[in-house]
Amino acid sequence: MPTTERILVVDDESGMRVGLTEALERAGFAVTAVDGGTAALAALAGGGYALVLSDMRMPGMTGAELLAAVHARSPGLPMVMMTAYGTVEDAVAAMKAGARDFLTKPFSPQDLLPASSERGSAPRRLIARSAAMRRVLTIAEGVAASRAPVLIQGESGTGKELLARHIHASGPRRAQPFVAINCAALPRELLESELFGHERGAFTGAIARKLGKFELASGGTILLDEISELELPLQAKLLRVLQEHEIDRVGGTRPVAIDARVIATANRPLGPLVAAAAFRRDLYYRVHVIPLTVPPLRDRGEDVPALIQHFCERFGGPRALALEPEARAYLLRHTWPGNVRELEHVLERASLLAAGTAITLADVALEDDLAPERADIATGVSAAATSVSGDLPALTVHEMECRLILETLRRTRNNRSHAAKVLGISVRTLRNKLAEYRAAGIVDARL
Repeated sequence: MPTTERILVVDDESGMRVGLTEALERAGFAVTAVDGGTAALAALAGGGYALVLSDMRMPGMTGAELLAAVHARSPGLPMVMMTAYGTVEDAVAAMKAGARDFLTKPFSPQDLLPASSERGSAPRRLIARSAAMRRVLTIAEGVAASRAPVLIQGESGTGKELLARHIHASGPRRAQPFVAINCAALPRELLESELFGHERGAFTGAIARKLGKFELASGGTILLDEISELELPLQAKLLRVLQEHEIDRVGGTRPVAIDARVIATANRPLGPLVAAAAFRRDLYYRVHVIPLTVPPLRDRGEDVPALIQHFCERFGGPRALALEPEARAYLLRHTWPGNVRELEHVLERASLLAAGTAITLADVALEDDLAPERADIATGVSAAATSVSGDLPALTVHEMECRLILETLRRTRNNRSHAAKVLGISVRTLRNKLAEYRAAGIVDARL
């Protein structure tokens, strides 16, 4: 198992530090969080960090000043910048100054983790129990030793990047860098510099030479994620890289030889884009040398049980999480339009909602799927409350609310998460209501 990567989080807001730390630690990183640039430089003096994640606007030393200081002391240490006041200009300035990525608050863990994982990530396994996935894996492993470009197509969330990493890890380049870049995530003004690098003075703010992703991947593999989003001028430059095995840095005066295997991914078929003249035909033939298609999860049902087990182990930590039969049946019959990523997120959420080691149907069920059940329970609760009261007008609103909550808890077998969803309130509100009822002697301390 690889050594855990260490990340330094720098933000003057304590809540942000806590949130980032929790998200990154759940993903398998070791995190140190500090409240400003001075503390960050002190922490970095000890070395050992794989990434710095820093806010832009902080009292004292700003994020830009910290970026410059880190770049001067440790040129190879990547930094990701964050801000609540992001503009394209801010992003361009940060990336040109040497930042690896730029995130605008608020952002989700799904935005954060790819930016944090280029240097390394928590252990992730490629699950292939179904015949469809085993066929893909057999081809992928068979071409791992080749230098030929690979094109991986498939719906979003099927695991295309994971397959690309598996190809890299299965071949002779496994000890060399694996560098990924999302072609759709960066403004077009930055993408050429990110891919090919730039020379000092190439444009305003280019205070030092910066190596591009192709050079950083020297000897290893470069993943061009969502290659279908490349604009035509960059497609022409990429074609030259694949043909000549050399790049031109922005502002450079001579070509630079590169040795990086190219793996590209696309979540929509490239053929129709070629027919519509939105993707170069010659580039298509260059990246389409070894085509692979990752099937959607609905077509590889045999993989779902193994994926469930994998994610329960991953998100459970020291707890031995297990699914109740109703929860497992629900996951097995769901069609998973979001594919493996959707299943992963559902089980991550369930691991947080689960009161103990058992994951219930309420922990995994999606809101749309709860609607019929909520209606059935609400109808039953209303009927039960009416029959119990006998004289409905004699009940106060408070009394009726109490009866509704207690009857819903009874029907959901005292599962607070499920009851709160059915009632349309938060778990915290439900907890507060029960505390109120206990204090009034309406319910006993066990509820």
